[in-house]
Amino acid sequence: MPSESVPDQLFRGLTRLGISAGDAMNPPQRNFPHRRRELRRRVVMPARLRSNIGWTDACILNISSHGVLIQSARIEPRGSIVELWRGETVIVARVVWRDGARAGLETECALPVEQILSPNQTAAMTLTAGPAHRRADPCRRHDRRSQGRMIEYVGAVVIACLLAASAFGLVERALGRPLAIIESALAN
Repeated sequence: MPSESVPDQLFRGLTRLGISAGDAMNPPQRNFPHRRRELRRRVVMPARLRSNIGWTDACILNISSHGVLIQSARIEPRGSIVELWRGETVIVARVVWRDGARAGLETECALPVEQILSPNQTAAMTLTAGPAHRRADPCRRHDRRSQGRMIEYVGAVVIACLLAASAFGLVERALGRPLAIIESALAN
C-alpha cells in the first residue's frame, strides 16, 4: 500500500471536519448590500473567541482592515458582539453573517492587520530599554505603617483621657453632696 502524500492527508483531515478542499480558504458567496470589497489577506491563524456563550477556539481564515472571516465550533447568531483574541490583540466585532461553523465579523474601527499577522513584531514583544519600575522602598512602606499606628495610638489615648475626665466629673458630683454633709457633721 503506497504512502499518502501530505496534500492527500490534509484533504482527508479537512473532509473529516466537514470542510471541502475548495471551501477551506474561500468564504461563502453572499449578496449582501452592505458587503465591502476590501483587500483580504488569506491566513490560517489560531485565535480565541469570547462571546455570551463563553470562550472557544477559533481559526482566522482571512482578514481585512474592517473584518475577519473565522471558523469556530460555537458562534453567536447574526448581530451579536464578540471578542476575538489573537496574542495581545483583541478585536471587538459584530457577527454580520454566519454559515455553519463559519462567520463574518465586522469591526467599527480599522484593524491593525500587520500587527495581527506578525505578533512577534508587536510593541508588547519589542524589547526596549526604558526606566526600570521598582517596587516601593520597603522602609518607606514601614514608615507609613508606623505613622498610621502612631495616629491610632494617639487617638485611643485621647479618647481614654476624655472618658477618665468624664468619669471623674460624675464621681465628684455623685459623692460631693454626701461628703459635704459628712464634713459639716464632723465640724460641729
